[in-house]
Amino acid sequence: MGDKMKNFLIRTASGAVMLIVVLGAMLLSKWSFMALMAAIAIGGMWEFYRFAEKAGYEPMKVLGIFTGIMILCTGVAAMLFFDLGGDSASAPLLLIAAVSALVLIVPLMFICELYRKSATPIANIATSLLGALYVAFPMALLLIVPMLLGVGKWNPWIMIFYIFIIWANDVFAYLFGITLGRHRLFERISPKKSWEGFFGGLLGAMAMGWVAATILEASVPMWVGLALVAAISGVFGDLVESLMKRSVDVKDSGNIIPGHGGWLDRFDALILSAPFVFIYACLYTLAA
Repeated sequence: MGDKMKNFLIRTASGAVMLIVVLGAMLLSKWSFMALMAAIAIGGMWEFYRFAEKAGYEPMKVLGIFTGIMILCTGVAAMLFFDLGGDSASAPLLLIAAVSALVLIVPLMFICELYRKSATPIANIATSLLGALYVAFPMALLLIVPMLLGVGKWNPWIMIFYIFIIWANDVFAYLFGITLGRHRLFERISPKKSWEGFFGGLLGAMAMGWVAATILEASVPMWVGLALVAAISGVFGDLVESLMKRSVDVKDSGNIIPGHGGWLDRFDALILSAPFVFIYACLYTLAA
């Protein structure tokens, strides 16, 4: 068996396992969905801090991951509050505890940096915080998005179709790119991406948005609009991660998923699209 065929089989098998895990976590319960978001956040932060170390900085990884977990707890509190119709006694307490911890994080990082004797204290603190803001904050927002679009109740299919939109964008961008791609989209960062692939990805994402609206018996314009927002911002997510990898001269962010790389490699589009989709969902909820 040739190396190309072996790599293809490994990539296909690991992709199938990842699909089962992601869909299973979302369908099982809101708690397993929270656990999935936490796993992506912690894994992504760890990889981001490795980028920072390769760039010559010394981020406080433990404090950074703790910051990310506290940010996730605010999302969990909001999700529980929505899902229980405001009757959750634990949600306000969890929110107060998480916010209180976050208030102390920055001064604590400055104090810790006093004892580390590093040559790059400002960059160390900045990258420690940035890892949590770049990865964990979007995951916290994704805990709330299904509640906004599900009128305050947990519906796993909202997140599943969101994921499908991201994947449809990737698949159609690849297919259009290899067959019609002529004009480079962002050659300095990603030489293989083309404008033809970009617009093909948008078509695939909008088609998946229409499928989501049809199956969920929801607004077609709303879901097609969400697909556009997710797809366009998701492309930038991929480019941003490519920029970081190029800056530290690495091919993949990690090797947690055989044939697919690391957490950031697989979920970069989801991470950067989440804040845009969250704002879109808020505006839609207010207008509805």
